[in-house]
Amino acid sequence: MPTKISTADARKNLSNIVNRVSFGKEPIILTRRGEEIAALIGMDELRLLQEIEDRIDIEDALKAIKEPGDDIPADKFWKKLGL
Repeated sequence: MPTKISTADARKNLSNIVNRVSFGKEPIILTRRGEEIAALIGMDELRLLQEIEDRIDIEDALKAIKEPGDDIPADKFWKKLGL
């Protein structure tokens, strides 16, 4: 379970918290008035999340390519978007 730290405490101990996240591989959840508002994670975890997101985007794109639909030329598509 990730550690929860208030934003007020985080301001006082930022260096220590960054070290815990970076070197200790410990995710930290920041809270404000008891509500979870953000998370601090290490770069390895961020890269993994980005890779997962990229793979999901690729899967969605491949599904969209396979779907039947009305093909329109790129210039009409851009015009429709107002570009």
